[in-house]
Amino acid sequence: MTQDSRDGSESQADHAHENEHIRVRLKVINLIGVLLPFAGLVVAISLLWNVAFNWVQLGILLVMYVVTALGITVGYHRLFTHRSFKTPRVVEAILSILGSMAAEGPVLQWVAQHRMHHQHSDAEHDPHSPHGHGTGVFDTLRGMWHAHMGWFIYKQPRNLDKYTKDLRKSMLIVWMSRLFPVWVLAGLVLPAIFGGLFTWSWGGVLWGFIWGGLVRVFLVHHVTWSINSVCHIWGTKPFKSNDESRNNAIFGVLALGEGWHNNHHAFPTSARHGLRWWQVDVSYFVIWCMSKIGLASEIRVPSRERIQEKAIA
Repeated sequence: MTQDSRDGSESQADHAHENEHIRVRLKVINLIGVLLPFAGLVVAISLLWNVAFNWVQLGILLVMYVVTALGITVGYHRLFTHRSFKTPRVVEAILSILGSMAAEGPVLQWVAQHRMHHQHSDAEHDPHSPHGHGTGVFDTLRGMWHAHMGWFIYKQPRNLDKYTKDLRKSMLIVWMSRLFPVWVLAGLVLPAIFGGLFTWSWGGVLWGFIWGGLVRVFLVHHVTWSINSVCHIWGTKPFKSNDESRNNAIFGVLALGEGWHNNHHAFPTSARHGLRWWQVDVSYFVIWCMSKIGLASEIRVPSRERIQEKAIA
């Protein structure tokens, strides 16, 4: 072996070692950043139980969480972004309203960013990848912040409209997107009304607004954004994909099926993300139930042969 080849091998080994250090550091930072808000919420609930939080507020929080999260997972994501099934226009309107109540942006903007993500997943123009931000500790922190929530508050990429030309042909979707602030406000007012009706008090109105409105928005955001960060760092990769997407069982449950992220990136147009019997996918179950009452049709799911073809041996 020549001196040049030895130097080249050592350089490659050093580079691989450095990359491994970056991946480990990113995992640790991401784990801390994701767990701390969840831990803070659990502590707040335990300290405020029967003071500013009880079974009424818990019920309102859970119901609002599930319906608005389904607005994102079933509506914004599987229906509008990937067109993985068809549904009547009235259901499209309901799903767009529920997704808007999650306060993650108008439907057209959300779809455009997510389609851009799939086109450039974990590459230079991915709007929310945790990778490729540099090698230092600060760079790693910046990557985690950017993937989890930073991308949401930064200036939006240019030319997003080109990703939603098909949806802009529907005046219903265009108007649902324009009325986004109205739906966000409704998502805050409704739990306040429910809190008042269940307790028949102004205190119930206040706590319904806080827990079913503000805290619920925070929780849906945190779980949804964790798909961008956690599920491109932590988990398994059973299928071939040209990115760092991972299956994460915890967020498979919390995000109503979205955590089976490698499955999704391997089969983006599939309405079903939990491709194994044990992979809980509440969003697909909802779509399946909709199909049984005539509210969903042309549901796209990969064949067994296609699944086997893309599986990593």
